[in-house]
Amino acid sequence: MQIGLLGKANVGKSTFFSAATQTIVPSGNYPFTTIEPNVGVAYVKADCACKHFEIKHENELCIDGTRLIPVKIIDIAGLVPGAHQGKGLGNQFLDDARQAEVLIHVVDIAGATDIQGQPVKIGTHDPLKDISFVQDEFDQWFADILKREWDKITREIDQRRAKLTDGIAKRFTGLGIRDFEVQEVLQRLGFMAKNPKEWTKSDMEIFVKQLRKSTKPMIIAANKADLCEDLGILTKISDTIIPCSAEAELLLRRAAVAGIVNYSSGDDKFTTKSVEIPAPQQKALDLVKSIFTKIPSTGIQEILNAAVFDSLKFIVVYPVEDETKLTNKDGVILPDTKLVPQDFTAKDLAGLIHADIARGFLHAIDCKTKQRISGDQILKDGDVIKIVSTQSRG
Repeated sequence: MQIGLLGKANVGKSTFFSAATQTIVPSGNYPFTTIEPNVGVAYVKADCACKHFEIKHENELCIDGTRLIPVKIIDIAGLVPGAHQGKGLGNQFLDDARQAEVLIHVVDIAGATDIQGQPVKIGTHDPLKDISFVQDEFDQWFADILKREWDKITREIDQRRAKLTDGIAKRFTGLGIRDFEVQEVLQRLGFMAKNPKEWTKSDMEIFVKQLRKSTKPMIIAANKADLCEDLGILTKISDTIIPCSAEAELLLRRAAVAGIVNYSSGDDKFTTKSVEIPAPQQKALDLVKSIFTKIPSTGIQEILNAAVFDSLKFIVVYPVEDETKLTNKDGVILPDTKLVPQDFTAKDLAGLIHADIARGFLHAIDCKTKQRISGDQILKDGDVIKIVSTQSRG
């Protein structure tokens, strides 16, 4: 899985990335601080299956019954208006973003940067314009792809060499878009029975916007929420939007690593340890405490979880090799997690583990119920599954 982190220059995108991944990357008050995309690993959180079985196990990714599940996150170069036409680092931006399954759009909700990413007085820029322009850039990108190929698509359909769904899907394979996703949008809009030659400019605009929303879901990270003079602006945004402070999260994570505070990402508070804290650091921690009076948490963990579990609607399953001890062949209890779509089956899980295991699939065992399940059984969130196969991993 890949989460794309995007937004215009100087909104705290690189700080968000550093806070989420504990990876130090360049940041600064000027456009294109991020030139090459930074790739790192962040973690979403879910209840570990050990809670269900009421067992304890040693796993650095299980902390007091909360499981940390790794996801790939990419910090993409800053975006400027006209990116779909190649302006700024537009072509690179769109290429970097194309394989992301879900997008987090970091916005300066305090309105302290103009449309080009230059610093301005707090509240003097409308962040709603930032949200609109980024979505428009994606919509124009999709539209350009379709318009460029539309005559070829209509000829293929006339010559019965392709159906509408196949013809469109073929042009978007580079973005990871599949034919069933194209078909779902066409059906929802009532375009399946419409002759492609009769599509209007408005039809195409509506289609690409809905295709983008369906295949590149976007969460708005309302960064610098602690500086925002009126958070009522959040109610004006129809997309999923979560207030956050990337700087506060980064400060707390570093303080926790340094042994100064007790804090876990997503907590709504922190406590200081019995150590001497230099005055500058204490001042910074006091500032973070004041931030928590304005927003419920730093928001970073909530945004990551929302991207995976709410936007993509993924679930967590635990494959094991011993259904009684819940271990792998090395005796490690609940060793691994898999993030999978809601319609994932037991045989799909076998294929995710290894192609050979899927080829030799016999059945699976639901370790919670001890029941045998078939290959087409749809898995549930938190399932612990043993795959029985005639084949072992190659």
